[in-house]
Parts: sequence; C-alpha cells; structure tokens
Amino acid sequence: MEIIRTPAEMTAWANKALVAGERIGLVPTMGFFHEGHLSLMRRAGEKADRTVVSLFVNPIQFGANEDLGRYPRDFSRDCQLAQDQGVDVLFAPEPHDMYPPEASTRVVVSGLTEGLCGKSRPGHFAGVTTVVAKLFHIIKPHCAVFGRKDFQQLAVIERMVADLDWDVEIIGHPIVREPDGLAMSSRNVYLSASERRAALCLFRAIGHARRRVRTGPVEAPVLQQEVEELLLQEGVAIEYVSIVDHATLRPQAVLQKSAVLAMAIKVGATRLIDNDNLFDD
Repeated sequence: MEIIRTPAEMTAWANKALVAGERIGLVPTMGFFHEGHLSLMRRAGEKADRTVVSLFVNPIQFGANEDLGRYPRDFSRDCQLAQDQGVDVLFAPEPHDMYPPEASTRVVVSGLTEGLCGKSRPGHFAGVTTVVAKLFHIIKPHCAVFGRKDFQQLAVIERMVADLDWDVEIIGHPIVREPDGLAMSSRNVYLSASERRAALCLFRAIGHARRRVRTGPVEAPVLQQEVEELLLQEGVAIEYVSIVDHATLRPQAVLQKSAVLAMAIKVGATRLIDNDNLFDD
C-alpha cells in the first residue's frame, strides 16, 4: 500500500491509473478505523480495480466548540488496517495542503443542509461538501462509498453530485453495528462504561419504532414523541428526533414508505447519531 501526502502526488497517481484503464474507488474518512470503515473499503474493492482511502480530519467541518483537537487518531494502526483490506493508496494530506492560506472557496448545498444536524452545526455541511469536492477533483474516482450512519451527509453528497453533473457513482453502505446494536463510530471511544450502556437507547428506539410501524397505523408525531420519551428515560440530552423523507429530508406528517427515523443525542459530552429506514425489511 502506498501512502501519499500531497494533492499533486495523489492526482499524478490517479492519472496513471486512468491511463491504464483502471476503475478507481474512493472511501473518504477521518481515520481511527473500525469495522464500519473496513466494510466500506471492502465494498470499494468490489466495485473498483484500485481503492483509495483518504484519511483527513477536516478542520472546516468542525464548529468552534467541537472536538477537532481531541478527535481520536492512530495513524500507524490505521495504515495497517487499511493495508489488511487490500487498499492500494492511503491519501493522508496535511490541512495546509488541502487549504492553503489564500483558499477562499466553499461548495454549499442548500435546502438539505438546513435541518437535522445542519440546524445545530452551522457550517458543518459546507465543510463536508467542500472537502469531498476537493477529494473528487484530486483522486478522480469512478465511485465513492459512504456509510449510511451519516444519513444526511449521504443525501447532501448525492445532491451535490447530481447538481454538478459529476460522473461519480455514490454508494451508500449499510450501518455497521456492535453486537449489542450500537452503531459503530470513532467517537464511541469517548464513552465511559455507563455512558456506553445509556447510548444503547438509540438502538432500542429504532426497535420500538419498527415494531410500532409493523403492528398497525401510527401517526408520525405520536411515534416521534414515543421515541423521545424512550430516549429521555436514559437521561441523555436530545438534539433532535425527526421522521423525514429519505430523499428530501422533509419531516413527514403522515408516515410513508420513504420514512427515516433520524436521531442525534448527547451522552455525557459525546454526540451520537443514528437512523433507520422504518419500512425496510
């Protein structure tokens, strides 16, 4: 596996692969890999001849009071894990290479970014779409794989790609969970033992919502309130609980087949998100 540090070197590598007729698959990450990341790498390997994983803790998607400085990092471990998955290139640039002092451009998707996580994290999605746009230009992938745990992020990137006519296949990969149901996240390392137990309320809320949908008609506001009450029983702080359309992200007053339960909570100081397509088998 090659480790490439600069955008110019990465683009030179990509150009050689394209001339050779090879299909490039990209997995954008911020590192501190877990099985969820590794499953994205394997999926990219199935869809492409060459797999590139970007490892970049993107400073412009963090707010002033968020965890940029303490975001978990373990570069040598990540390199070994990526290599074990058959990754061809780990692209690990420095912030000053991705954002030179004179940089003044942002890529912004409106509408989809205004609710859910976007409401409480102003500027976050502009940081996400800007870095993903740069990665697409630098690496020139034929396909890119994103986890569905970041449900809103996936919808925003799909919109950006469609609006800008990018010839990149966006692949959404299912949420990977721990054996007890907690969605895998690099931030899970922040949780104490008691907070880890409390965090399972997200998975229990999904189970409750699915059972209610299966057993008969239920109004969206009623179900949303039930989920909120279940979460509050664990003493967590709710940022949002919303039932939205999977494509438009607009709240659903009446449950449709496109309904997604989306949640964000704080367990102690740790922010966690989860979601579920309520009518999926």
